[in-house]
Amino acid sequence: MAEPERISPEEVSKKLKAGSVLLVCAYDDEDKFRMFHIEGALSFNQFKSKIPIISKDQEIVFYCA
Repeated sequence: MAEPERISPEEVSKKLKAGSVLLVCAYDDEDKFRMFHIEGALSFNQFKSKIPIISKDQEIVFYCA
């Protein structure tokens, strides 16, 4: 398995604005998600529920504080 690629916050912001990336808060605790929520991000629980419909080619960025 390949190591995850680290990208800068600026690059994530650019990709998020372009709609080319799915941003996911890596915390599975909803309280932590609310504390560290970034606009446009999915909670981990939302992400898990969407796994069956996410394209295998979709770029996904996980973040935590």
